[in-house]
Amino acid sequence: MGIQDIIEGKKQWRAHMARVKALPRDYRIVYKEIQRYFFKVGPVGLTDGTLLSGILDFFEEGAAAGKGVLELIGDDVAAFCDDLVKDSPTYADIYQESLRGESGTAEK
Repeated sequence: MGIQDIIEGKKQWRAHMARVKALPRDYRIVYKEIQRYFFKVGPVGLTDGTLLSGILDFFEEGAAAGKGVLELIGDDVAAFCDDLVKDSPTYADIYQESLRGESGTAEK
C-alpha cells in the first residue's frame, strides 16, 4: 500500500463520515453503535468498505422515506449486526482456527 492509497483511503473515509453526519440524530447514534460493534467483532470483509457503506446507503434511504431507524433494523442492534455478518468470517474466527491448528499440530 503506497502513500497515494493511504491518502485516497482517508479522503473516502472523510466523505463517508460526512454522509454519516448528515443523517438524522437517531440514525447517527445507531450507525456509530454498529460501527463500534463491527470494529470490536472484526468481520474480515469490513476493510473492503462495502459493509459500512451499504449500511449507510440503507440508512439514507430509510431516512429519506421518513422511517425511524428502529423500524428498519429492529430493537436489537447487535442482532441486526450479527445477521449481517453471520456467514462472514471474523478475525476472532480466524484466530480460533489458528489456535486449533496449533494445538492439532502439537498433538501429532
